[in-house]
Amino acid sequence: MSEGIVTLAAGREKTIERRHPWIFSGAIAKEKNAVAGEIVSVVDDRGQFLARGYYNPTSQIRIRVMTWTDRFIDEDWWRTKLQRAINGRLGRYGDRAGGTRLINAESDFLPGLIVDRYGDWLVLQALTLYIDKNKKMIASLLAELLPIKGVYERSDVDVRDKEGMKEEAGVLWGEEPPELIYIHEGSIRLPVDVRHGHKTGLYLDQSANRLMLPDLISQNPSMAERCDVLNLFSFTGGFGLHALTLPQTFVTNVDLSANALEMGKQAVADNGLDNKRVEWIEDNAFGFVRGEFAEERQYEIVVLDPPKFAPHEKQIEKAARGYKDLNLYSFRMVRPGGYLMTFSCSGAISPDLFQKIVFGALEDSKRDAQIVQHLSAAPDHPIALTFPEGEYLKGLLLKVY
Repeated sequence: MSEGIVTLAAGREKTIERRHPWIFSGAIAKEKNAVAGEIVSVVDDRGQFLARGYYNPTSQIRIRVMTWTDRFIDEDWWRTKLQRAINGRLGRYGDRAGGTRLINAESDFLPGLIVDRYGDWLVLQALTLYIDKNKKMIASLLAELLPIKGVYERSDVDVRDKEGMKEEAGVLWGEEPPELIYIHEGSIRLPVDVRHGHKTGLYLDQSANRLMLPDLISQNPSMAERCDVLNLFSFTGGFGLHALTLPQTFVTNVDLSANALEMGKQAVADNGLDNKRVEWIEDNAFGFVRGEFAEERQYEIVVLDPPKFAPHEKQIEKAARGYKDLNLYSFRMVRPGGYLMTFSCSGAISPDLFQKIVFGALEDSKRDAQIVQHLSAAPDHPIALTFPEGEYLKGLLLKVY
C-alpha cells in the first residue's frame, strides 16, 4: 500500500515549519490514500514536502508529525529515536533501582508514546492509534536497547477515546511484573503498583519536588524543633515519606484512595520510619481543609498536589474555582514563615493563569507570600521548545507570612 499524502491549505504551513507536531483538521485541504493509524506525507499547497507523520481522521488532531525529513519511518528509524531519548536521560536509565521517564511523547519527538522505567520493568502507554498498532514492535525494540525483564502496557487512559480506541492493559513483552515493584528515590524506598497505580504506577514527574522537601525543612531554623506537614492528595504519601526522614517532622497525609494510603503505611514500615509521626486520613481534600480551618489547625508546610481538574479548555473556569478554593484554605493553614508548595497538572491551565489563580486565593486569604521558586516536572520529563503544551505540571514554592 502506497503512503498517503495530505495537502495543507494555502498559508497553513507556518506551524509545521516552526516544528510544532500537531496538524488539526481545519488546516487540511486534501487527503489522498490516507489510512487511519498509518504514516502520511504532508505537503504544502504547491506539493512541496513538509513533514511525515501519522494520520487519524477520528481525532481532532488529524496528523501528529514524527519527522521533518524525507525519510521513511521504519524499525531502524524507531530504534534510533528510542535510543536518543534513552541516552537523553543523562545515564539515569541505567540505574535499575530507580524510576525514570524514558519517553515523554511529543517532547521526545515521539508523539503519543509514554514509557516509564521501574527497576527491571518498563510501563508503556499508547495514547494514539498509530502507537497502538505498533506497540509490540516498540516494546521489542525497547527490550533490545535495555536490560529489562518485561514491558507492561497501561493504556487505560480516557484520551484514547478521542482516537476511537478502548482502554487496554497487560504484558506486551517478557515477564509479568510482580504485584509491587520497589524503587529508590533518594534515601526512600517506594512501592509501585504498575497494574493499578495512578498514571503508570507513580507520579514520577514529582520526584525532584519530593526530594527537595527535606532540605527545605532542615534549612529553616524555625522548623528545627518541630515541623508539621500537611500533604493533600497524598496518593501513597511520597512527599510525606521524604519529610519523615527528619526526626522533627510530623506528617498528615490526606487522600480518597484507601489502597493508596495502605501502600503508604507499608512504605513507612519498609523504610523504618516512625509511624507515630504520621497520620493517614481517607477524606475528600476540599472538605478536609474546611474542617482544619474551622479548628484553626496550622502547619509549617502544606503540599497541595491535586489531580487534573481541567483536561480541556471548556473546563478551565470550573477548574480555576477548585484551585482557588484549595489554595485559599491552604494559605490560611500555613503558619507565618511557613511554606505552601502548590501545583497544577492541568494542561489547559497555563503557568501564567495558575499564578493568577493562586494570587487571587492569596488576596482573599489576607496573607502575604513570596515566590521562592517556580516548580515543574523532574528533569527526566523534558519539554520540547517547539511544544509548549508539554509543560503540563507547574508549581510554586511560596513563603507565607
